[in-house]
Amino acid sequence: MQFILTFSCPDKAGIVAGVTSALARQGADITETHQFSDRSTGQLFMRLAFFTPGPNDMADIKTCLAPVAEQFGMNMRLHDAAVLPRMIIMVSRFDHALLNLLYQVRVGWLQARIVAIVSNHPDSEATAQQAGIPYYYWPVTPQNKAEQEARLLELVHTTQADLIVLARYMQVLSDTLSTQLSGRIINIHHSFLPSFKGARPYHQAYARGVKLIGATAHYVTADLDEGPIIEQETARVSHNLSPNDYIATGRGVESQVLARAVKLHTEHRVMLNGHRTIIFS
Repeated sequence: MQFILTFSCPDKAGIVAGVTSALARQGADITETHQFSDRSTGQLFMRLAFFTPGPNDMADIKTCLAPVAEQFGMNMRLHDAAVLPRMIIMVSRFDHALLNLLYQVRVGWLQARIVAIVSNHPDSEATAQQAGIPYYYWPVTPQNKAEQEARLLELVHTTQADLIVLARYMQVLSDTLSTQLSGRIINIHHSFLPSFKGARPYHQAYARGVKLIGATAHYVTADLDEGPIIEQETARVSHNLSPNDYIATGRGVESQVLARAVKLHTEHRVMLNGHRTIIFS
């Protein structure tokens, strides 16, 4: 069996030796390890991937690690690598990021199971049907927003979704929902944050005559467009391009950035460090 272990704790001598010794006693073969010591906070962050030779289960591994976790005050998570993360994709009318996620799952580059597609428009229903994924068309108005978010929470519960991906879902989630699902919602913002927040960022960039545009994938928080950043990318533009050219260029960047961010999250390579992220790529 293959497991992925992530943990953070106050940094001190003996942590790595304690963890690896405990795993060795279970016959574990460590295949990948990353660590980062944040000198500004005194915290150690670590990710290990390992195999166990016998029929060890999660309980066995947690039992062997419990004394080490208690000794060093670890915030520890253990994941079974064979269990595919379950995700809900939310989309509005622009479907380029959705289509790329569907493709990356289909070819196996992105190891996840899409359990539902939710939209406030009917445009992507045929795409969902072709992929064999349940589609939920839930129009959102100021009057029914709370009701639709309650339906979304119920869907998360019934599908046992681990992650919600906003693939150009053009609705602002409420502070309540963002807080309830903290660390479980990834958004693609069609701008290189923190510049050009809010609506029509490509038009903002065009008006300022920028030479680079980009996209940012980040966790959703109650503060709009302020969540911890997971992945970013840029593309070069010039003065002879129109706002529509900016948008066309940006769509390709958005699709790539969102897919990479989702992959990092589903492989447990992202760790939160306050408002920042530690990325073990």
